[in-house]
Amino acid sequence: MTARREPISRRERPAKPALSRQWIVDTAVRVMRTEGLEKVTMRRLAKELDTGPASLYVYVANTAELHAAVLDTLLGEVDLTGGGAEDSWRERLRAVLASYTTVLFAHPQLARSALVARPGGENYLRLVERVLELLSRSGASREQVAWGVDTLLQVATATAAEHSTQEHDPMTEDDWNATTRALQSVDEATHPAIAAHMPALVSGSADDRMGWSFDVLVNGITHTPVPGTEG
Repeated sequence: MTARREPISRRERPAKPALSRQWIVDTAVRVMRTEGLEKVTMRRLAKELDTGPASLYVYVANTAELHAAVLDTLLGEVDLTGGGAEDSWRERLRAVLASYTTVLFAHPQLARSALVARPGGENYLRLVERVLELLSRSGASREQVAWGVDTLLQVATATAAEHSTQEHDPMTEDDWNATTRALQSVDEATHPAIAAHMPALVSGSADDRMGWSFDVLVNGITHTPVPGTEG
């Protein structure tokens, strides 16, 4: 009796691992780091994961949700310690927000996407928790702190999106120089307010201006009552 031969699979590759949301997001982060956020599409990820795009929608509803998940992964790089043990709550809060903007600076397309992509993962929750905890030390009301966190993160995100775009645009310095020349050459008779505030209007480093803006925001948050809570 002839021995039965073991069947030979026609599939050259080993069996594919099961899909998961984390695997999809990790792949998206890898593609973004090497090729940019514009390459992070469902079709591209499906190709990377050797599956069909329809399979991905079981785990991620759409591209916006995917970008939000990528953002949340990167938020894990934010330094939430916020300076040293001897630093004030304000200094620590400034350091946390500076770290947040630095993470977004490194990924300019993600910074712009972050203006509309709202993450909801654990890293985002840790960031919100830390900012709430630090801002609460100001003595402001619960409502001021709660509304203030949203304002601080919105402004930090917008700042990162603006600066990251400028940093990667070779025309930005020329544009700023042209703006500066236009402000410096105004006629005091026709633009007295501009003339009166020069050269302060274009003075200061980007870091100094960002720090000042932070203080303006915090001072406003802690001294401006939330509507409906006065009295």
